[in-house]
Amino acid sequence: MFHKRGIESHGFLAKSKLLLASFTLVGTIVGAGILGIPYVVSQAGVLYGFLLILLVGIAFLFLNLFAGEVVLRTKSQHQLTGYAEKYLGPTGKKFMALSMFINIYGALTAYLLGEGSTWYKLLGFGSPLLYSLIFFAICFVVVYTGVKATGRMEFLMISLLIIVVLMIGLFSIGETSTDGFEIFHLSKFFLPYGVILFALMGSPAIPEMQEVLGKRKKLMKTAIIVGSLIPVILYLVFTYVVIGLVGIDNFTLIGPNERIATIALSLYSNSLLGVMANLLAVLSMFTSFLTLGLALVEVYHYDYKIGRMKSLALTFIVPLMIVLLDLTSFISILSITGVVAGGLDGILIILMYWKAKLLGERRPEYVMGKHYVLGTVLICMFILGIIYQVWSNIL
Repeated sequence: MFHKRGIESHGFLAKSKLLLASFTLVGTIVGAGILGIPYVVSQAGVLYGFLLILLVGIAFLFLNLFAGEVVLRTKSQHQLTGYAEKYLGPTGKKFMALSMFINIYGALTAYLLGEGSTWYKLLGFGSPLLYSLIFFAICFVVVYTGVKATGRMEFLMISLLIIVVLMIGLFSIGETSTDGFEIFHLSKFFLPYGVILFALMGSPAIPEMQEVLGKRKKLMKTAIIVGSLIPVILYLVFTYVVIGLVGIDNFTLIGPNERIATIALSLYSNSLLGVMANLLAVLSMFTSFLTLGLALVEVYHYDYKIGRMKSLALTFIVPLMIVLLDLTSFISILSITGVVAGGLDGILIILMYWKAKLLGERRPEYVMGKHYVLGTVLICMFILGIIYQVWSNIL
């Protein structure tokens, strides 16, 4: 199962296992999703979007805590596919692997589209497709040579992202407008759901958090809570500032692959902040693409015993063809990936959690309730979301 490598234990980070574990989760959660949230929220209704971010954020907080207890009830160390096989059998492992593949391919496609549009907006010549292809070629070469994006780089990107969000907020004091925030569009009720789901997925980091904490597993619950809530707060602040600066109506005036928060900021806010935000988005998507691309190559090569060149081809051809054939847009791929992969992931975690309560091998450092009602409600929500997404795409 893919995951971003843990932040390396060097310098001041090594002094705080709690901070280290928390940012391992934050670094896995925060990615391309944050760039898509402002648009979908502005279209469906800002207050409704904020409420949805909070509700889905709370749901994923529970899912992450469920996954944490599964990890702590198991003596051996696995990734999510391994825990799914242990508690749900071979079928559970296959569905978890399916969720992983959909998630990674969706993210890689989103990064290709996002990098192309962002570089085109920064440089002002050529075409988004040209920059997507250049970005693809660079990443292919880097992954082919086996260079990895380190955990410290992920920590740096997240830290810079938080700083840029705070700077945008400070520089926009008095300039943001809340006009239309209270308007709700029923016809776009479902629009933000998939993107927000995509933006809050981070369960593959949970097993790694146990490794980071080592013998201090009693900190697991606190680390999961902190790591799950920081992205929610970050998304709320970022979305408020971006929509307040850009304006609800202006989001509809830009193209499908330009409805990226940082591009919108560069068009309708302080140009310097827009450039800074776009450069940060470029770097963040670059490191994430490398991490996920290399992880998928290793899954094919080590887990499925496929030759390295064929593994590279399987990893890179799918997102490349989707972009070349213009099959989707940045927002659409985030939504589809979030609903399907996030839904499958959530369902399997809940089922594993219930099973681990019965079959767990050790006493965990924290214990959650059985939560049959909450788990059933979430499973129904995920199933209905997947059905709606598949049905709407067929029609």
